[in-house]
Amino acid sequence: MKSRGNLPSAGETHPLPPFLPAGARLLLLGSFPPPRQRWKMDFYYPNLQNDMWRIFGYLYHHDRRYFLGADGKSFRETALRAFLHERGIALSDTARRVRRLHGNAADKSLHILATCDLATLLAQIPACTTLATTGELATRTLNRLLPPDTPLPRIGSPVTTRYANRILHHYRLPSTSRAYPLPLEEKAAAYRQCLNACGLL
Repeated sequence: MKSRGNLPSAGETHPLPPFLPAGARLLLLGSFPPPRQRWKMDFYYPNLQNDMWRIFGYLYHHDRRYFLGADGKSFRETALRAFLHERGIALSDTARRVRRLHGNAADKSLHILATCDLATLLAQIPACTTLATTGELATRTLNRLLPPDTPLPRIGSPVTTRYANRILHHYRLPSTSRAYPLPLEEKAAAYRQCLNACGLL
């Protein structure tokens, strides 16, 4: 018989530590990483079929392939980390422990067992005043961690709330998964709005 730790019902703990540059002004929050066999690097948004780093390449370097390896089948992780440190962009996910219902990271596949500790994350990045969530599940999960009167944001319409003794602006951004049917340029427009508002673009 398998031990309980090997059973899907035992859940899966987030495999990555939060990425928190000391001067970060923006905290970008997804839901949870894909299964490890789909990773191309040990960092956030590691699936080659996810367009997060293509959007950042497109916005900052006018080249969606900028953060891809020369073979187009990997990411330039060192360059990504340096870029995020320089720009002051922090990364984490809204879930710290999940049960995968269908073996992937789609919203409908994730049953969240434990959420991130938002107060602890923010304590480590005192300059951060903007939260941005990538997709519906991340947005709804974060909203439950904020004060109960905080509205649920729509894409293009950020909301403002007070949490942990600071004013926070919450942007909902489109999912960068290829499963979300929107051209990269249109997704990038929403990211541009958020980054411009933070003074990061």
